[in-house]
Amino acid sequence: MESALTARDRVGVQDFVLLENFTSEAAFIDNLRKRFKENLIYTYIGSVLVSVNPYKELEIYSKQHMERYRGVNFYEVSPHIYAVSDNSYRAMRTERKDQCILISGESGAGKTEASKKILQYYAVTCPASDKVETVKDRLLQSNPVLEAFGNAKTLRNDNSSRFGKYMDIQFDFKGAPVGGHILNYLLEKSRVVHQNHGERNFHVFYQLIEGGDDDLLRRLGLERNAQQYQYLVKGNCPKVSSINDKNEWKVVRKALSVIGFSEDEVEELLNIIASVLHLGNVQFAGDEQGNAQITTETQIKYLARLLGVEGAALKEALTHKKIIAKGEELVSPLNLEQAAYARDALSKAVYGRTFSWLVSKINESLAYQDAEYPGRKSAAVIGLLDIYGFEVFQHNSFEQFCINYCNEKLQQLFIELTLKSEQEEYEAEGITWEPVQFFNNKIICDLVEEKFKGIISILDEECLRPGDASDLTFLEKLEDKLGGHAHFVTHKLADGKTRKAMGREEFRLLHYAGEVNYNVNGFLDKNNDLLFRNLKEAMCQSENKILNLCFDQSDLTDKKRPETAATQFKASLAKLMEILMSKEPSYVRCIKPNDAKQAARFDEVLIRHQVKYLGLMENLRVRRAGFAYRRKYEIFLQRYKSLCPGTWPHWNGRPADGVATLVKHLGYKPEEYKLGRSKIFIRFPKTLFATEDALEVRKHSLATTLQASWKGYSAKSKFQKLRRSAILIQAWWRGIQGRRRAARRKRAVEIIRRFIKGFIYRQEPRCPENEYFLDYVRYSFLMNLRRNLPKNVLDKSWPTPPPALSEASDQLRKMCMQNMMLSYCKQINPEWKNQLEQKCIASEIFKEKKDNYPQSVPKLFVNSRLGNEEINPKILQTLGNEKIKYGVAVTKYDRKGYKARQRQLLLTQNSAFIVEEAKLKQRIDYSIMKGISVSSLSDGLFVLHVPCEDNKQKGDVILQSDHVIETLTKVAMSADKVNNLNITQGSIKFTVGQGKEGIIDFTSGSELLITKAKNGHLSVIAPRLNSR
Repeated sequence: MESALTARDRVGVQDFVLLENFTSEAAFIDNLRKRFKENLIYTYIGSVLVSVNPYKELEIYSKQHMERYRGVNFYEVSPHIYAVSDNSYRAMRTERKDQCILISGESGAGKTEASKKILQYYAVTCPASDKVETVKDRLLQSNPVLEAFGNAKTLRNDNSSRFGKYMDIQFDFKGAPVGGHILNYLLEKSRVVHQNHGERNFHVFYQLIEGGDDDLLRRLGLERNAQQYQYLVKGNCPKVSSINDKNEWKVVRKALSVIGFSEDEVEELLNIIASVLHLGNVQFAGDEQGNAQITTETQIKYLARLLGVEGAALKEALTHKKIIAKGEELVSPLNLEQAAYARDALSKAVYGRTFSWLVSKINESLAYQDAEYPGRKSAAVIGLLDIYGFEVFQHNSFEQFCINYCNEKLQQLFIELTLKSEQEEYEAEGITWEPVQFFNNKIICDLVEEKFKGIISILDEECLRPGDASDLTFLEKLEDKLGGHAHFVTHKLADGKTRKAMGREEFRLLHYAGEVNYNVNGFLDKNNDLLFRNLKEAMCQSENKILNLCFDQSDLTDKKRPETAATQFKASLAKLMEILMSKEPSYVRCIKPNDAKQAARFDEVLIRHQVKYLGLMENLRVRRAGFAYRRKYEIFLQRYKSLCPGTWPHWNGRPADGVATLVKHLGYKPEEYKLGRSKIFIRFPKTLFATEDALEVRKHSLATTLQASWKGYSAKSKFQKLRRSAILIQAWWRGIQGRRRAARRKRAVEIIRRFIKGFIYRQEPRCPENEYFLDYVRYSFLMNLRRNLPKNVLDKSWPTPPPALSEASDQLRKMCMQNMMLSYCKQINPEWKNQLEQKCIASEIFKEKKDNYPQSVPKLFVNSRLGNEEINPKILQTLGNEKIKYGVAVTKYDRKGYKARQRQLLLTQNSAFIVEEAKLKQRIDYSIMKGISVSSLSDGLFVLHVPCEDNKQKGDVILQSDHVIETLTKVAMSADKVNNLNITQGSIKFTVGQGKEGIIDFTSGSELLITKAKNGHLSVIAPRLNSR
């Protein structure tokens, strides 16, 4: 809690006890406003929790929040309903003493929601088993059932509890909830028959009409329209925007099943609810004598069936009154007013007793039953009291009188227990108790409840008195007997100023929370709560099992007058006080921030009114009469020890001595604090605030010191960790490297040994001694071969194989060459292929046979040495369709005089043509060509041998070409004379004519020279380019 003090200017203090100006109501409300504005709806007054209804959903009720408050010291966390719940639970477990949580506040302040949150907290955080889960479910599901039958929409609250409820949650020795018990107080039965404008009847009526299925409504004789029923239209508010009756009906039906209601019981319960609606629609008319007669027979038929009674008996009971006097039964008819009273009285009695049966049934379902020890009681109990707060309306009646009397008793108990707990704590700590002045409301409680003299006794006396007793005679008797009381005044007894604010039919009580005027009209009737005897008789004959239990036959035989409502309430309240006194109490005070049920709206006037009526200022004054703050030495020293050099960073002595040293250093004055046996008590909040502010300042230097220390420690730790890691990695890596080196050495030794041994036995057949060496030799050769394969088909290099792989090497070389050739062939195009074919033939013919062949190898053969523009068109026309495959310029030597003449050699598909410009000089068919002769020298002279028998052919043709290798290759290929081409050395004979021959002599020289020799031969001198 102390940690929140630094933000007190913005969000206020978490405990009103720490308010500096604790006597100021304005300061109290301002603190509430600050916290409400920040959605901090919970604040403490010591151990009392003040809760402001936020009218919206807040994210503070999750399972995570429950775990946050579970098992934590009350003041260690921010105020919350869970903190009160957990504190009571732990006190019950550790101290083995029953606890109770008293929840109070006016309608709409959130009492019912607070009790739900407490139940949910126990359901989630307590130990569980299958049986326990069943009990938890029933405890939680009892809420929607009781809300349906006991809650209603009022002007102040859409879900107002119209009864007081005390629930005991029973726990076993393990701390698990194993059972429960509910007590109900003062159900507002008058709401069944009458509602103020803007209010509704109990929820269950609307839920049944809206949510019940058609068959159910048909069986009950109901319509799906609340406006059809007199008991539901008086408030003129059948629907509420914040309530979904149809969905709520489903929840209630499910809850009844979970709690353990049988289908028959649910059916009979719904019959009773429907019968109340039908009773409200029973109408009367007066006869000639003024006696009441029922005019709605249909309603009587429904009532007879639903209630399980005779229709005639019920009709008689509603219109007549039976009196037994001196043993004689007297039956008298009722007038219209009396009949309406009887009808309404029956409705209230039926509903009220059914509600009591419902609570009893729920109690049976929640009853603790130990299977092993049936008689054993639960180990401990936590009680929840959800009861109406102090009520002050414009018109206050009998119900408000009882409610405010109840609050007076609870305030009396609260003050007594608060003072008692304060005094016990002071005595336990050895601190002198200083009497506290406070308003003791025992005088008001006595005014209401004192025997023979109190208001309740006077009211009972007037109800029992024979004669014409009325509400006004009751008021007169109050004036006679209580006229001199300081807290009682009437219009008659008041001074002139007070009379203006009071009616003649009112009396005023000065409660602890303020003055309240009560109107006496209806006091006697509501207190009597009489039901005519013949109506009781009719209900006792009911075949409805619930009504049969609610209306006992003993009511008819018992001649003793039943206790009045006020006496019953007084007795039940006294019993409740006994229950609460036997338990350790915790308090939750609920406040409603505005009447419009709007979120974030803070109505100061309304809240001041509630603060006064809840007695919160009185509570704060009592709590602050002594010391505002108290903590155990260990906790106080742990929080503030850093403010004193003597206690920081560690105190090794007793905590009490440490605290004494600390407060001395802080300069506390003697009147500001006291040291108890186990706690320090600080009287003034300003002393604590100064200490907390000093701690806030000290935190900065502490944070700097801690940061520096932590950074140093963190860096040092990080360095040491890195150093250890580096050493570890280094050692590990060195080990790995050493092992690897040793393994490598071992492998190397083994390999060398095997290699040497293999080398020694290398000439032997394969055996274990040489298999490694042989494999290695093979492997080395293959790896070497892989690295040094020939790059192309012309590359003839090949690694030298070992003897054992000679044959394999040859096969591999052959395969490699074939593969390269195949690959090469796949890559060449048709033109290049043709070129290669010509080069291959040229190589086959001339390689190493003719001197100028090597110079022709790198030169590509062309398709033709003559273009079409170089050939005379007449020649082309003469050739006709014969396509020229090759043409080249040549020099022709005459056969006789060897005169050189320029000609063109044209090759076609079938013939070779010798052309002189536009004249076709000679045609040589390939078929008659006998052969071709050429010298081995570097000259370009060649002879085409043709037969002389043909008149067209005059002899062999002597030609010279600058491209002799290309020309002869083309001629040989075209004429298919590759094998008929002769390369000669020395001389070539050729035919000049028929029977005549010529000779060409070839000799080596320095330059090419072609002349006619003296011997008549053609002499050719050609340089030798290559030596063979």
